[in-house]
Amino acid sequence: MAKYKIIVNPTSGRGNGGRSIPLIEDALQRRGLEYDLIRTERPWHAAELARQAAHDGYDVVVSGGGDGTANEVVNGLMLAKQDGKPAAMGILSIGRGNDYAFGMTVPNGVEAGCQVLADNKRHWVDVGHVVGGDYPQGRYFGNGVGVGFDAVVGFEALKLKWLTGFPSYIVATLKTVYIYNGVPLRVVHDNGSFDRTCLMVSIMNGRRLGGGFMMAPQGQADDGVFDVCVARQVGRGRVFTLVPHFMKGTQATQPEIEMVRTSKLTVTALQATLPVHVDGETLCTNGTEITVQALPRQLEFVHSGVEAS
Repeated sequence: MAKYKIIVNPTSGRGNGGRSIPLIEDALQRRGLEYDLIRTERPWHAAELARQAAHDGYDVVVSGGGDGTANEVVNGLMLAKQDGKPAAMGILSIGRGNDYAFGMTVPNGVEAGCQVLADNKRHWVDVGHVVGGDYPQGRYFGNGVGVGFDAVVGFEALKLKWLTGFPSYIVATLKTVYIYNGVPLRVVHDNGSFDRTCLMVSIMNGRRLGGGFMMAPQGQADDGVFDVCVARQVGRGRVFTLVPHFMKGTQATQPEIEMVRTSKLTVTALQATLPVHVDGETLCTNGTEITVQALPRQLEFVHSGVEAS
C-alpha cells in the first residue's frame, strides 16, 4: 500500500488550508489510506518537507494548498530525485488559484482530491526550470512562468486581502491595465527569435493562470515543450476586449497574440526591466533576462485521468 506524506500550507486560500485539515484527515481515514500530515511554518518549508519525505521513503508527497505550495513541493521532489530518492506527487486543491492542479486533471476540493489519491492513477509529466531574476541558481516549476502583465496581475492579486480565487485576479487585472505598459523584449526560442514590445510572455507547461485565464488551452504537460503565449503591446481599451478571449481560450484568433511551442526560451529586456512570476510566486520584480527549459517527463504525478474543464 502506498504511503502518503500530506504537506498542508495552513495559510493558503486565505486560511482555507488550515480549515481543511480536519476534512482531509477524515477523508483519508475513510478511504483507509496510510498517511502522515504536517503543516508548513514558513516560506520554502514545503520544499524542505517534500525533499525529506522522499528521503524518508514516502511513496507519494502531496501538496495541500495552492500553486505556491505546489511549486515548493515540485522543487523539493526534484532535489530529492537528484539525491537518488524519487517520489510521486499529488495535490489537494485547497488554495487560491489551483491552476497547476487544473492542468494535472486534479479536481478542486478535499473529497474529490482524496479520491484521486485513493485511486492512485499515475503518469509522468514535464517539469520546467527557470534561471534568472532572484534565482540565478534556478528554480523548478510545474505550471508556468509569466513575464510582464500576467506577473503584475499576480502581484496585485496578492495584495487583495478581501478577495480570493478567480475574482481576486479579475480585480487585479483591471488595476494592472492602468499601472503596467509593455516592455521591449528579445525572445529566443527553438525556431528563431524576435525583438518586440510585448505586454506579456506566458510560458506554460500547464493550461491556465489566475484561476480562469486559459493561457494555453492546448497545453499538455507531458509533450516536452512549452506553449508560449506572446501578447504585443496594446492600448488599455484593447486589453479589456482581449480579456474575454483569454477566459475562453480563444486569444490565438486575435492579431496581437502569437502562440509559440518551444522546449527552451530566453527573454531579455532591451529596455527597462522584467517583472516575472513562477507558478504565481515572485521570481523577480526588476530582472533583465530569464532562460526557461522544459525537462521532459521528470515527475510521476497522481491524477484523475479525466481532463478538467
